[in-house]
Amino acid sequence: MTTYTFEDSQDFARKADAEDALRSFREQFHFPPGPDGKPVVYLAGNSLGLQPKNAARYVQEEMEDWARFGVEGHHHGRHPWLHYHELVTEQAARLVGAKPQEVVVMNTLTVNLHLMMVSFYRPTKERFKILVEGGAFPSDQYAVASQARFHGFDPREAVLELKPRAGEETLRTEDILATLEQHGHEVSLVLLGSVNYLTGQAFDIPAITRAAHAKGCFVGFDLAHGAGNLKLSLHDDGPDFAVWCSYKYLNGGPGSLGGVFVHERHARSKDIPRFEGWWGHDKATRFQMGPHFDALPGAEGWQLSNPPILQLAALRASFELFDQAGMAALRAKSERLTGYLEFLLDKLPPGYVRITTPRDVKQRGAQLSLRFQGDAPSMLKRLSDAGIICDFRKPDIIRAAPAPLYCSFTDVYRFVKTLEGHARG
Repeated sequence: MTTYTFEDSQDFARKADAEDALRSFREQFHFPPGPDGKPVVYLAGNSLGLQPKNAARYVQEEMEDWARFGVEGHHHGRHPWLHYHELVTEQAARLVGAKPQEVVVMNTLTVNLHLMMVSFYRPTKERFKILVEGGAFPSDQYAVASQARFHGFDPREAVLELKPRAGEETLRTEDILATLEQHGHEVSLVLLGSVNYLTGQAFDIPAITRAAHAKGCFVGFDLAHGAGNLKLSLHDDGPDFAVWCSYKYLNGGPGSLGGVFVHERHARSKDIPRFEGWWGHDKATRFQMGPHFDALPGAEGWQLSNPPILQLAALRASFELFDQAGMAALRAKSERLTGYLEFLLDKLPPGYVRITTPRDVKQRGAQLSLRFQGDAPSMLKRLSDAGIICDFRKPDIIRAAPAPLYCSFTDVYRFVKTLEGHARG
């Protein structure tokens, strides 16, 4: 593990920014203005990423082609809409460590999660449980409970939640594996977030996948806080599926399209149940409009409808930046940047703030979840007044995420020095 040396000084932060090989990407984003009219310190990319400057241009191009060509834009635009979603397929695959055939950008996260559970949650009387982390994002909780009910099971019995040990706030990998060893024969599906939205804990995808498969379970991951944040290797790690959104670290815009990974071992499986739609039909015969569905091989076979081009256009702008930077370089910067945030927070007066995210860099991404003495919403307001945007989760957690594509060491320094000024009164 790389060991970093930090200094508590503005000169150090400025020097680190000057030496940052990825510093130019910051100029490719729009920063909201703060109360003083200057760009804010934006540490909320784990909630909604900033807008890439090229997003408006790419969307406008498609608006112009719509006006110019009408329906013919499907074939004759600058980027014909018929194949538009394929412009981001290889980029999405590189982002999550997959083969192009294993990924597709479509729908939104919870829609995709339900589609995947149609295929990979196949309960029986003996094996009907879904193993999830306690405190998963509410939409995931609602989705798994409703799937259990749909299949005739009581969610109180079918949904098995992993809980931290008494006095701890995050899960231990050995406890997850022990639960699988004890209850795996009852579990139909293991479904975890790759990074928990509240604690910021990143789970060990390969170890959990191996243990679950050894017990005969299907395995899926919600990458809402993992895609664009961690360096993922989905193909090699081998989960059956994964889903993600693209409005957080992936900067696709509010409500932007999500993505799906389906491992290639399922690419041509004919016995997997799925909900079917015409865009998942074999491209060679799709427009023959026949009555029988013939699924495309790979993740594309789970598509339902033709995709929204304007949302894809905005997402293209961000994916191009990720492709240029590369996830390995972004992850390396993220570890150092978040490590600097941790270093500075530890220098605040004792008891003022507590970091609840794991200290081990292998168990976290860019986000640190912070518990403050006193009124957290009031603290959030003080930060906003100082031109610093973070994120609050009830009852008392402020989440700070220095996204490496556009955040700087100076941003981190300014954030903590603002906290220090409040702490010292």
